[in-house]
Amino acid sequence: MSLKKALLIVFSVLLLDQAVKLYVKTHFHLGESVKVFDWFKIYFVENNGMAFGAEWGGETGKILLTVFRIIAIAGILYWLLTSIKKKEHPLLIISISLILAGAIGNIIDSVFYGQIFTDSFSQIAEIFPDKGYAPWLQGKVVDMLYFPLFDINIPQNIPFIGGKHFTFFEPVFNIADSAITIGVLILILFNKKIFGEKTEKKEKTFHEEMKEIINDPSQNIAQL
Repeated sequence: MSLKKALLIVFSVLLLDQAVKLYVKTHFHLGESVKVFDWFKIYFVENNGMAFGAEWGGETGKILLTVFRIIAIAGILYWLLTSIKKKEHPLLIISISLILAGAIGNIIDSVFYGQIFTDSFSQIAEIFPDKGYAPWLQGKVVDMLYFPLFDINIPQNIPFIGGKHFTFFEPVFNIADSAITIGVLILILFNKKIFGEKTEKKEKTFHEEMKEIINDPSQNIAQL
């Protein structure tokens, strides 16, 4: 796959991710939701930390996580470029492109959103205010995709969790999170196809070389 096609995937995911986030941020107040189907809602939440709404380490953790993400993006970009140069399997390049797009999508929120928006508590956020809701690198990631597929009340007789209410799938996430998840799933599900062909090619080349050495005495002597 060419660099042009890989970048098309990255920019397409980024454009969709940021368009949805900007719309939600400028049309919803925090905690507001709209039911699309019984099993799917647009539900506006923000998180300080990792994917799917996880939290980690307060302000210091947030800054460290943002810096780590920037470093990780540089590493993923290098991986993408080297994979394209080596003409790796297209599925590998697609998966790396999705992971890269997702990482960049969330880092944009973390780096810029605190400065270009006011907060969304009980109000619709104002874009490009005189003062944003947080310093650089400390913006919150916008999440909105919520899939409460089913709810159950766990029977009382089940140890530890009995009597509790359980919703699946409870975490709220965004398109960037989805891109990262899909990219990782491609690597897992098609691992043999992505990396196996390369291994088989190396083994085939090795066996062909050994066969030539055995069949050609002069090469055999040269190897000695």
